[in-house]
Order: sequence, then structure tokens, then C-alpha cells
Amino acid sequence: MTQALAPLFARMTGDEKHEWAAASTLDVLWVLYDRVLRIDSLDDPDRDRFLLSKGHGPMAFYAVLAAKGYLDPSTLDTWARFDSVLGQHPDRTLVPGAEIGSGSLGHGLPIAVGQAIGLRKSPARVFVLVGDGELDEGSNHEAIAIAARFGLDNLTAVVVDNHNSNHGWPGGIESRFTVEGWAGLTVDGRDHVALHAALTQDHPGRPLVVVADIQKD
Repeated sequence: MTQALAPLFARMTGDEKHEWAAASTLDVLWVLYDRVLRIDSLDDPDRDRFLLSKGHGPMAFYAVLAAKGYLDPSTLDTWARFDSVLGQHPDRTLVPGAEIGSGSLGHGLPIAVGQAIGLRKSPARVFVLVGDGELDEGSNHEAIAIAARFGLDNLTAVVVDNHNSNHGWPGGIESRFTVEGWAGLTVDGRDHVALHAALTQDHPGRPLVVVADIQKD
């Protein structure tokens, strides 16, 4: 786990069910927010968009938002309380920096495709984080095909592969995208240098998928 975020992550307790789902995304989220995303203001129409499709494990997302000044760190102590803005699924109307309400699997990538289409005349880029098990949802496969057909090079999908999917994909997750025309890379999901290099790779005329491979300790 990213050491700078560990104390923030630890302030949220009581959701053991989704703790590993959240922890598996922590390094990817940190690299995105610390070194990749261009977000000077949440009101800037040309800001990059980050969509957390894997919204059923948002603790890492909240920790990163607190580290980057979107949330007061003390808010993390209210995690999942009845009166807290930090629910077990993020709510875009309550959480500063959350672009979508998420947690219902299979929604984030289709929404990201729609946003990327709408932002083609803008310098904004769209990044979406999905889980490997989430790719079992059929809506994702329609989005994968459409994104490539439209040549959405302003779109990057990050798939956190913690090897929890029910069925898997012959040839691996990356091949599920590249067979449709995406550019793709698979990297160690804990290696910040490799993640940064993959997430900033040029991919003109094609969307990009970065598979962040996570082996449970």
C-alpha cells in the first residue's frame, strides 16, 4: 500500500467485505491523481475526468481525495455513518471530485465512452477504473467495441486485475480490448513507475487499456 496514504485509509473502518477491493486500487489511484490527471479546478470544463466504475470499494478513492485536498481528512472518520457524505458507494452530489455515482457494476465504462465522445473537441481526457470481475457485465463489451470503432483516443480504461473474475478471458484481459482495436499494456499494479509510463503512453486514434495486475498478499 502507498505509505503516504496508509494513515488516511486506516481512518475508515467497518467494511471488511470491501477492504481488499479498495486496497487493490490504491496505487493506481495515487499515480493517476498525483502524476497523470490534469484537474486544476472541478469547475473547468476542460479538466480531465476520472470515473470510478469500481465504486463498491471506494475507501481508497476517498483517501486519495483527502490527500489531494478535495476532502477534509477528518471527513474520513465519518465513513459510512448515517449522516456521512462518504457512503459505501460514492455519490457525485455529495463527494467533491466524484464525477459519477457508482457501484452498480458495468455502468462506468459505458458512461466514460459517452463522455469521451462528448469531449472530443476538448483537451480533456477521460479515465475510468474498472475491476476484472466487473467485465463479466455485458454492457462493458458493447462499450469496448464502440470505443474502438469511434477511435476515442481521449479515453483510457484502467482494469485492476486482482484475479477475482468468475470466468476470465482467453489470452488475458488486455487481449479482450486489443482484439477490438484498443492499444493495451499490462503492468504490475503496485509499480508506480510502470503505471505512470503506461498511463501516459501515446495512443493516437485508439483508446487505451492499462491492466494493473494485482496479486493478493
